Amino acid sequence: MGGILITGSKGQLGSELKDIENGFGGLSCLFHDVDTLDITDKDALACFFSNQKPAFVINCAAYTAVDKAESEPEKAEMINASAVANLTNECSKHNTYLIHVSTDYVFDGTSYKPLTENMKVNPTSVYGKTKEKGEQYVLKYKNGIVIRTSWLYSYYGNNFVKTMLRLARERGELNVVFDQIGTPTNAADLASAIQVIVNRIHANPDSFIGGVYHYSNEGVCSWFDFAKAITLISNIPCKVNPIESKDYPLPAPRPFYSVLNKAKIKTTWCIDIPHWLDSLRGCLVKING
Repeated sequence: MGGILITGSKGQLGSELKDIENGFGGLSCLFHDVDTLDITDKDALACFFSNQKPAFVINCAAYTAVDKAESEPEKAEMINASAVANLTNECSKHNTYLIHVSTDYVFDGTSYKPLTENMKVNPTSVYGKTKEKGEQYVLKYKNGIVIRTSWLYSYYGNNFVKTMLRLARERGELNVVFDQIGTPTNAADLASAIQVIVNRIHANPDSFIGGVYHYSNEGVCSWFDFAKAITLISNIPCKVNPIESKDYPLPAPRPFYSVLNKAKIKTTWCIDIPHWLDSLRGCLVKING
């Protein structure tokens, strides 16, 4: 009773939260994935809330196959929007705090200055549109927080870092887009930031300030820069070639610029954010053993 429900527990962020579950100030963590709690099932969710009465929900569950979403819009909508509506509804019944993780894909990527929380959203992909719809449900709830992040990677799961490591070793040469600019986010850092927020609210409910927050690591790079850093830090002899996005077409459009302005989350919750290169080095030490 009164613990933290963490959905999407087998994903990158959910796995990182599991690593730090003992740091939630005495709150017990209830980790669930679709196999044990299907948040698209209203009845199952209502039953869970009635029995467990969680004080917090951290929603890491999402349909994140960006390109596949273009051909599976209904499935993306169900997980990224309808399920979030279900969670918000149950949280409102039980006065539960909801922290929902969202994405830079809610923006169209045409800005060339760091994106603030109050900038107009304009998603161009099915994934982005469904995530933006999910955000709206959370933002209508008085105890809701949305945290947008970008370019997430982790020691856990499948991600860009692991793909580049594998391909660099297999091929010895990579072609990576240089005209999409953003910031990588180590899921371990995002998990720590979420823990800070939960612990602050748990210790002092009056400190709660809802709404949208942005979180990524510090710094700016392109996917080319990111890939180059991965191979250099890992000492893999690999030639990394910069290419334009038009030379690597994909089903879903990508934002060309998705650098997030993080001033609000840093000042509101007193969160220190590491530079992406420092976090990448730490993660690669773990991955490379």
